[in-house]
Amino acid sequence: MPEHLDQPERPRRLRASAGIRAMLAETVLEARHLIQPIFVTDGESPEPIASLPGVSRVPLSSLGTKCAELLLLGIRGVALFPKVDPSRKTAEGAEALNPSNLALRAVREVKAKSPGTVVFADIALDPYTTHGHDGVLNAAGTDVDNDRTVEALVKMSLLTAQAGADFVAPSDMMDGRVKAIRSGLDSSGRHGTGILAYSAKYASAFYGPFRDAVGSARKPGEAPISKAGYQMDPANRREAARETALDAAEGADILMVKPAGPYLDVIRDLRNATTLPVAAYQVSGEYAALHAAAEKGWLDLRAARDESLLGIRRAGADLILTYFAEAWARDRAAR
Repeated sequence: MPEHLDQPERPRRLRASAGIRAMLAETVLEARHLIQPIFVTDGESPEPIASLPGVSRVPLSSLGTKCAELLLLGIRGVALFPKVDPSRKTAEGAEALNPSNLALRAVREVKAKSPGTVVFADIALDPYTTHGHDGVLNAAGTDVDNDRTVEALVKMSLLTAQAGADFVAPSDMMDGRVKAIRSGLDSSGRHGTGILAYSAKYASAFYGPFRDAVGSARKPGEAPISKAGYQMDPANRREAARETALDAAEGADILMVKPAGPYLDVIRDLRNATTLPVAAYQVSGEYAALHAAAEKGWLDLRAARDESLLGIRRAGADLILTYFAEAWARDRAAR
């Protein structure tokens, strides 16, 4: 029996040391690739979110400071989500069109206190509606009225652009909303405001903690809300190609897949199909699941976090919205 295998091809030679591995790493993750979602409150102090360990709603008064801190860590973008006072919610979400609402004040606060921060502002009605849907319901209250909702989203986008947002981010999945928003922005002289489109947003089971955070979750005992009539079926892959192509044709500047981890195939499909930037949202349930497993001692949180983010980048995402952004950047800065 030979002392050594007759094996000229030995891939392990390229993994033999940390230096070699670092030089040959095919995928790079840096703070500039991450966008930090921030939940904003009108309260006076941070409000911890039980289902999102380590995440708190940020008071408007300290939002600018928080964004400036993130910028120093290399995190250039934030996605803002308001926690709307329940007394201001209505069936049609009228508060979304209030020029002094919390979301618009948050945009102004960030641009005033941390002008270098890139602001992605959510465009959807679910934080403002009593029923929790992303749009205006039809007369029978059985479905979201697509075209009336798009009309409201255009108005919301114009107010958001005027407040100073760099990108409006329609997350509603209504048909034709990207085209209508682009037309509305352009006709109002807001040619420089970008659109990050939630282009392939699935009706996912991973959104629960987010709904807790923005106050749109169902009360105990109420039937779970279903958004399957407008968000995508998790079984569908080809449909995502159609949705993303439509958004690109309608004027989106960045296309996004949400959630990220369960839909890496969709991210890769999109990366192969477009020259536009691709974003992915590692959603609240993905974040919470890793924390829960780590609390049980079943995995190493930091290692699993880093691997999950690297996997999303490897699939083809240029940008990742993730609740891990700040912790990842702080750990990287400490190394």
